[in-house]
Amino acid sequence: MSLIELEHVAKSWGDTTALHAVNLRIEPGSFCVLLGPSGCGKST
Repeated sequence: MSLIELEHVAKSWGDTTALHAVNLRIEPGSFCVLLGPSGCGKST
């Protein structure tokens, strides 16, 4: 059983696509890290 599961996630702003058909599964006890520059929206 997954703790968090995302399927076919997409995100875009106007003509800019940030995510297209992204799948993510986080299992209990595992780690997931989001990397990016300061101010890019990692915590939103």
